[in-house]
Amino acid sequence: MRIASDWKDYEIIDASGGEKLERWGDVLLIRPDPQIIWDTPKTCPDWKRADARYIRSSAGGGAWEEYNLRKKQWNIRYKGLTFQVSPTGFKHTGLFPEQAVNWDLFSELIRGAGRPVKVLNLFAYTGGATLACAAAGAQVCHVDAAKGMVNWARENARLSGLADKPVRWIVDDCKKFVEREIRRGNRYDAVIMDPPSYGRGPGGEVWKLEEAVYGLVDLCTQVLSDDPLFFALNSYTTGLPASVMEYLLGVTVGRRYKGEISASEIGLPVRESGGYALPCGSTALFRR
Repeated sequence: MRIASDWKDYEIIDASGGEKLERWGDVLLIRPDPQIIWDTPKTCPDWKRADARYIRSSAGGGAWEEYNLRKKQWNIRYKGLTFQVSPTGFKHTGLFPEQAVNWDLFSELIRGAGRPVKVLNLFAYTGGATLACAAAGAQVCHVDAAKGMVNWARENARLSGLADKPVRWIVDDCKKFVEREIRRGNRYDAVIMDPPSYGRGPGGEVWKLEEAVYGLVDLCTQVLSDDPLFFALNSYTTGLPASVMEYLLGVTVGRRYKGEISASEIGLPVRESGGYALPCGSTALFRR
């Protein structure tokens, strides 16, 4: 497992009984996590100091139960990047901290390329990977179907001092955008895909990762340049192991280009666990 262990403003303090206790800057949040199937004693006193807790509803969804939450949004930093976080519906905060291990990898690959690099970031959310790539010197095309998320990403760019970097901010369906880029003849040296496990398209279409991801990855091979630097594919679906994602890249990108393909779980350290880390999905990577 590759572990995002360089955070200063974020940590998982403890995890038990289907929940994780997290510190986001100076705010303590409790959120559910399906991976946490153990029920160890919650002896850490910070459990009782939480500012808010996300409670799932038996009817689906859920809501935040606020105890001492004095602010609706605040900023945290990761190395040279600044992100605005805020408790939102569906338990999220606008950031997936485990992805920092990928931000570092993308930055390293871009800085070591020795040439200009164009990156296509699909399902780009609030822009963690976009900002990391832009800070490393790449041109980035940031695509997400949710206008609010793209605006949030632009605010993160401003907070990080990257507002003037060459980033195209696109609100669009990712598949339709890629199809248009193919017709336009636009090519990219790197593709990052961070698709949701489940969702609905702008026309009400149902998206299920297991059913749609192969076709979309195969489509995206057509926007790669003649000498692509990398192709990264993330998965949060617990039933889709890293080895499946590695195989998928092998029979798509790997059949068109020569390079190294690998995959691994990514995770976050849990402070009170005695040295264990919480798995948070997987990343498959093709690189030249």
